[in-house]
Amino acid sequence: MFHSMLPLTNHSLSHWKHTSPSLLPASRSICQPRTRQGTSLAKPETHRAAAMLRYPSDTMPSGTDPKFLLDSSFAKESGLAPRQVYRNLPPAQLYELALAFEPGTHITSTGALATLSGEKMGRSPKDKRVVRDPDTEKDLWWGPYSPNYVMDDRTFLTNRERAIDYLNTLDRIFVVDAFVNWDPASRLKIRVVTSRAYHALFMHNMLIRPTAEELENFGEPDFVIYNAGAFPANKYTNFMTSQTSIDLSLKHKEMVILGTMYAGEMKKGVFTLMHYMMPMQGKLSLHSGCNMGAAGDVTLFFGLSGTGKTTLSADPKRPLIGDDEHVWCDTGVFNIEGGCYAKCIGLKQETEPEIWNAIRFGTVLENVDYDPLTRVVDYESQKLTENTRASYPIDYIANAHIPCVGGHPKNVILLACDAFGVLPPVSKLSLEQAMYHFISGYTAKVAGTEVGVKEPSATFSACFGSAFLMLHPYKYATMLAEKMEAHGTHAWLVNTGWTGGKYGVGKRMSLKHTRAIIDAIHSGELEKAEYVSTPIFGLQVPVAISGVPTDILSPENVWSNKDAFAATLNKLGHMFVNNFECFSDGDSFVGGEMAARILTGGPTPLPEDEVSKTGFSGLAAAAPAAVKA
Repeated sequence: MFHSMLPLTNHSLSHWKHTSPSLLPASRSICQPRTRQGTSLAKPETHRAAAMLRYPSDTMPSGTDPKFLLDSSFAKESGLAPRQVYRNLPPAQLYELALAFEPGTHITSTGALATLSGEKMGRSPKDKRVVRDPDTEKDLWWGPYSPNYVMDDRTFLTNRERAIDYLNTLDRIFVVDAFVNWDPASRLKIRVVTSRAYHALFMHNMLIRPTAEELENFGEPDFVIYNAGAFPANKYTNFMTSQTSIDLSLKHKEMVILGTMYAGEMKKGVFTLMHYMMPMQGKLSLHSGCNMGAAGDVTLFFGLSGTGKTTLSADPKRPLIGDDEHVWCDTGVFNIEGGCYAKCIGLKQETEPEIWNAIRFGTVLENVDYDPLTRVVDYESQKLTENTRASYPIDYIANAHIPCVGGHPKNVILLACDAFGVLPPVSKLSLEQAMYHFISGYTAKVAGTEVGVKEPSATFSACFGSAFLMLHPYKYATMLAEKMEAHGTHAWLVNTGWTGGKYGVGKRMSLKHTRAIIDAIHSGELEKAEYVSTPIFGLQVPVAISGVPTDILSPENVWSNKDAFAATLNKLGHMFVNNFECFSDGDSFVGGEMAARILTGGPTPLPEDEVSKTGFSGLAAAAPAAVKA
């Protein structure tokens, strides 16, 4: 897996039909060696193939291919003709190149590589575009609420050529050849072409790394990412709205990135592709964490940012299958990725030891703040962004389950950080409720820095990952319900947000209590529990759980103002109903009967003036009595 830099000659340029010579410097030969402090970095042309490698030709590691681009149909068809290519370099060499050529890059006190992603420190979902072509358009979800912004094939090819022309002007580019999908029957070959060593290390971590033999026999890729993020899109090109564009073509099986160097765009670009390809094969792609108990019982965790998905799925008592992206197929579940991409803000060794211990040599730290002298990272700092991240191989997690596959899930846990403080700490869901809440993808954000903003704001992201969906949310939800029903899977809604009042009044749910709830789900305790039904949402709430104070299980018990609780609960119910109007076209994808069934899993809020008159007593009178699970 130790690979190398290889040169391309002027003669070889004639083989590529798409290269724009105007973007290549005319002042010197493309193979003329660069120098630094008077020292040549290349040897004479007569020995170019071996001389440009880091290793002598007679000791080159297994799998090294000095003819990688010169002989590949991929390069000839794409027009890629760079001066030097580093293919599948190991982390140590990627460190060296990042430190040498990427300003703002340093090694931290634990050995991780801290780097900067530039102006964009998060994804740009409104700049993600999908080519609308006749072969796939009938399957995809389009329209005002879809995350898929339309572009045509000509514009995609224009942006691709712009990206390749830019890459061809650089002194060096990086190629990562690797896989996605741990299930051998679903495995795909991914090729990443990028300008930054940091990006190469990131994708080395996030994809499934090939053995030397697999790399030697890699062949042509199934999907290619051209990351020219340091170069802007032309905002005057058709369909462009800014200098950032993340473009996906299912026809060409390619992705082009312009105008953003945020590495997460590559990871999520692959995930978006899986959200199309896997369902088309009857396999359900899911934005979820996944772990497995000693008995082989698998749990899926769904949740938006800040809900605790990564934290709760990284359980020392349960091997981790993956932290973010999975597929549920006929044989069980498997991880799409070969690594983890954890949020770092507020990271503490005491609360998240698995993630803390994974931040070592080989890990990429994005946009973190650290002491300039000691290089100790300040995980509390938001100096650059709140979205600080760590990317590391999954085998950096001590109890990772490798290969990252498991059986059919026994439990599905939907996480919500409810800043309104009205959802119970845990509820048992019917199939219809599971579909409804899965489609809703609810959490709530606390008040920000905007002047006058004091209320929490509800956030809905369909299927807990709206930005990555290709099909209508009803399609994914229907597949989820079918698989849950077929395998007897239980569904739970867990609130990791506020209790005793909304944000600013109540307090955050104790992580200790949330972990006790998760343990009760895994032990089977909640399968035998007694339940009561809540008003408005009709959720089934257990009356007792080991290790959890009984009074917090029904949230109204810890609100000092019961009428305020009723009004807030009813208001949240209306938010759910209003959000579901985005999916009113769902019947055209799953049929009217299934669409109607999904709606029965939602809340039934009352008119606001009615709740203001009756208060909590009016809601309590309508709630059903206790029932056995």
